[in-house]
Amino acid sequence: MLQKYNPKNENIIVHVGGKLLPRNDAKVSVFDSSVQGGDAVWEGLRVYNGGIFCLDKHLDRLQASAHALAFTDIPAKETVKKAIFETLQANGMKDETHIRLTLTRGEKVTSGMDPRVNTKGSCLIVLAEWKPLVYDNSTGIRVITSSMRRNNPQFLDSKIHHSNLLNNILAKIQANVAGVDAALMLDHQGFVAELNDINLFMIKDNVVYTPHADACLHGITRSLVIELCKANNILVEERNLSLTEFYTADEVFGTGTMGELTPVTEIDGRKITNRSTKSLLKDLREKFKTLIPKYSEKLPF
Repeated sequence: MLQKYNPKNENIIVHVGGKLLPRNDAKVSVFDSSVQGGDAVWEGLRVYNGGIFCLDKHLDRLQASAHALAFTDIPAKETVKKAIFETLQANGMKDETHIRLTLTRGEKVTSGMDPRVNTKGSCLIVLAEWKPLVYDNSTGIRVITSSMRRNNPQFLDSKIHHSNLLNNILAKIQANVAGVDAALMLDHQGFVAELNDINLFMIKDNVVYTPHADACLHGITRSLVIELCKANNILVEERNLSLTEFYTADEVFGTGTMGELTPVTEIDGRKITNRSTKSLLKDLREKFKTLIPKYSEKLPF
């Protein structure tokens, strides 16, 4: 599922290092840590009807990730919010907008891996684009299992929402070659972790299951779905899940800011067939829609 260029984004204004700049002038230095080593953290946010969904949750995670990577000058939450609001206002964006929020360790005085040569402070980037949900929830997506394993805490902990995404990108390349929408990634033990870009759930006999968040991100939408199940007396369980269990599930879906609750219709050529008389996923998606205004922070303009 290829994202398309939107001509409305040709002249967008981008916030880079404290300045609002036209798209073509929005750049970081070749000495920036994101260029030198993918040394940055990021969040994806969505704007709905004049509000930013789960803004505080995203900013808390951004700051936690930066702290875990030992950034020395993490901007305050209010500073980041101000930059976001200024960027949206400059572009006249209040709906149908995706924000890519990035915080790099900043510019180095000389190229190298040592963070001690980052002496100019971190660099905040707010990139807001007119963009629909990436995944089409009306048709769902097809996936294959990738040979690339998802990181776990033995290596680069997936709980850090970092910008070093090469293993996910390699998995996505495999999906592209196979002609499907996304790649399912396993953990080091062979259990299902998540897709290359969003978390995964499955439903079997009216019970909702999701993998332990050991080798995947503690997704914000993932957490909301778990809360939603508990609030509505829907059985939900986190445990190790094999590919076979996903192949034979009644329903499978991914969760994330970029697609909300996205049906997965096929895994490795196996059609996901609902043997139940109703769609619990449909019910969850309707309930999730009611959370959007509840968890959205209104824009101040």
